[in-house]
Amino acid sequence: MSELSVNHLLGIKYLNENDIQLIFETADHFKEVINRSIKKVPSLRDITIANIFFENSTRTKLSFELAEKRLSADIVNFSAAQSSVKKGETLIDTVNNILSMKVDMVVMRHSNPGAGIMLSKHIKAAIINAGDGAHEHPTQALLDSFSIRERLGDVAGKKVVIVGDILHSRVALSNIFALKLQGAEVKVCGPKSLMPKHIESLGVTVETDLRKALNWCDVANMLRIQNERMDVSYFPNAREYTKQFGLNMSLLNSLDKEIVVMHPGPINRGVEITSEVADSSQSIILDQVENGVAIRMAVIYLLASKIK
Repeated sequence: MSELSVNHLLGIKYLNENDIQLIFETADHFKEVINRSIKKVPSLRDITIANIFFENSTRTKLSFELAEKRLSADIVNFSAAQSSVKKGETLIDTVNNILSMKVDMVVMRHSNPGAGIMLSKHIKAAIINAGDGAHEHPTQALLDSFSIRERLGDVAGKKVVIVGDILHSRVALSNIFALKLQGAEVKVCGPKSLMPKHIESLGVTVETDLRKALNWCDVANMLRIQNERMDVSYFPNAREYTKQFGLNMSLLNSLDKEIVVMHPGPINRGVEITSEVADSSQSIILDQVENGVAIRMAVIYLLASKIK
């Protein structure tokens, strides 16, 4: 059986193209499973997974829990978002306490970039990074690429524009790594104030005109404005942002081709994307949500197979 080249999923930058293809092929199988009348498989009956979220999360947490339940794993949930667990040392203490309950895998979201990497050096369990600060969110990028592959047949050679708050977005960084690894062309588009300084060094081009970016692309991934990560104002106000970088139906219809529209969620309807666009036939937002469960099942299953 093929296996992943890594023992943890800490970020897309640690994966190779074969890893991504293996995850996708496994997710294809699990997608069939979750669309059957009996949605569970007994694959991980003897595996215990701890979900440790140091930041609030609804969708990612639910998606992971559902994936774990579909695989028949035992689950321990630990929400540290409101607790005083903030620093590295107490992070290790917390996890060690949970591991002493004989946990095999840890799914962790943390506000500090690299928290998962640090953890993987100190504990024996397999680690899945469910988002670390503004650094990486690997399962989101995998489900995004998987959704593009499902709609357009392949990711290689496709032109993808990521629009919005690139500076604060772990989704953007993981997507850039994943898309480039699979041979897609990537542009980023948004206000100059929301562009990281050396973004071009990742092999992407910057476009500040949304219409030009949309005319160029096959796929537009519209990011949420991350107000909770902004300590200063990066643009005048939401209305100004929407005027320049919001996607509405008249703009979509004025393009000379049909493009695929994505959004990692949660959507600020009427800011980065209108309801009409989000609910249109060009949008694959709900497919992304469904694919998220299949992709997370695949990642958990493949990492668990390396534990035994």
